[in-house]
Amino acid sequence: MCRHLAFLGPEEPLGRLLVEPPHSLYRQSWAPRRQRHGTVNADGFGVGWYAEGDPVPARYRRAGPVWGDQSFADLARVVRSGAFLGAVRDATVGSADREAAAAPFAAGTWLFSHNGAVAGWPRSLAGPAGSLPPAELLSLEARSDSALVWALVLNRLRGGDDEGQALADTVLEVATAAPGSRLNLLLTNGATITATAWGDTHWYLTEPGHRTVVASEPYDDDPRWQEVPDHTLLVADRTGVLLTPLKDLREDMASAPSEEPST
Repeated sequence: MCRHLAFLGPEEPLGRLLVEPPHSLYRQSWAPRRQRHGTVNADGFGVGWYAEGDPVPARYRRAGPVWGDQSFADLARVVRSGAFLGAVRDATVGSADREAAAAPFAAGTWLFSHNGAVAGWPRSLAGPAGSLPPAELLSLEARSDSALVWALVLNRLRGGDDEGQALADTVLEVATAAPGSRLNLLLTNGATITATAWGDTHWYLTEPGHRTVVASEPYDDDPRWQEVPDHTLLVADRTGVLLTPLKDLREDMASAPSEEPST
């Protein structure tokens, strides 16, 4: 469910990656090639981008299909950025269908998207949701599994976790509470991209020192695209990509000594 893409590199029009390639995110809204669940991503779309000198991203989101929005075609043609995140949505059953439910979600310098679905939503997330401050639950941007997953990630980021730890811990927490969930998460702060592959596809394309793209699926047939193994954390910047198996992180957390009070 859903397709998304994050880019870091030289400044260029959004449409050069989101619209122009033969299998772009725009085309994936009705004809994805590697989507395992669902066939059409017409329940909303969005793009967030960073302007030079401003760390807080701008966003453009709509509730309908991207192909029906002429304003997006103009925006993608003229807006230029060296960092952006775009998404097209296939809504989880029982989730809100308005603009606020479309990725990317945002807070501070971060943009976030979730490709997948939480099994047994919403009941299965009652436990993880209980860890959130009431104010954060009441201020959820939309009634959807993705919005709640974002709230869990954001709570960890605000608590001091780095991006990789926040995504990894959230995926492991939600997967434990709701086995069978698909949790491909994508997060950027304009300088780095952090992602998880958990139950669906993620791919990356790099030109070290120049540009990095992470996407649900390749937008063309360039042989340099690499698939992210399932159950893996990806951390990337413009210079390269680091992959870490999430099962290793789970084992590290389980084996870490617990803190004992000093005597």
